Amino acid sequence: MSTHVAVVTDSTASLPEQVAQQWGIKVIQLQLQVENRIDDERRFDRGELVESLRAGRHVATAPPDPGAFFWAYQDAAAAGAAAIVSIHISGRMSATVHAARQAADQVRVPVYTLDSGTVGMSLGMAVLSAARAAAAGAQVNRVIEAAERRFTSTSELIYVDTLEYLRRGGRIGAASAMLGTALNIKPLLTVKRGEVAPLARVAGAKRALSKLVDIAAERAGSHPSEVAVSCFRPTDRELAMVGELRNRIPNIRDLSIVEASVVVGSHVGPGAMSVTVSPV
Repeated sequence: MSTHVAVVTDSTASLPEQVAQQWGIKVIQLQLQVENRIDDERRFDRGELVESLRAGRHVATAPPDPGAFFWAYQDAAAAGAAAIVSIHISGRMSATVHAARQAADQVRVPVYTLDSGTVGMSLGMAVLSAARAAAAGAQVNRVIEAAERRFTSTSELIYVDTLEYLRRGGRIGAASAMLGTALNIKPLLTVKRGEVAPLARVAGAKRALSKLVDIAAERAGSHPSEVAVSCFRPTDRELAMVGELRNRIPNIRDLSIVEASVVVGSHVGPGAMSVTVSPV
């Protein structure tokens, strides 16, 4: 009798396609709308999206249809999965996990839907932990535990040039307290209790990014850690950030640059960057 556990997530986990394929993770696409065009987020050009955001064109996001989850779960069951662990963006940021739960009720194998309470590579790292446990033959409760440990230990540290895009998209959360900040003050944000929350205010972009490194090093401490830098597209700025993090965090197990989900990017705006720190 099969004991295989399948792992499903959504595109806001920002997992590179080759990584998802390597670990057998099924990724369900959130929807992006730019003006009159609505499609899976992976089908949008990043450069065009940045241009649309800066031009003030209508940009909106939506969760996947429950049918996308249903067929993913059916496919996993047909491939011999005894159970499915489906891990998603915070329910306070998106209705994605609710769509997953709707579909889970219609599938013949057990589906465990988890609200990660976070987004981006904080979600991605939890999904990877679950998938690694599943690949090692872990029972479903151990796969869930592997993800939940990452939910609590991982920090998502976010730099944005402006809070305007979060305000426009209605995802500003507790960070609304920082609205009206002087133009030269750059906000640093985190994810707390499932929503975007303020972390610090720093004068100027250069100092703000330096502060981001300081906080990341503090969160990692001396623990073995996986670290990821996420952005719209890697530039010299992100490469420099990776070098700083490598110098400041003594026990990095893995350090990567990833292209953020364009749905996430549409909310944080051009010029945003996040550092994910996950002690292991």
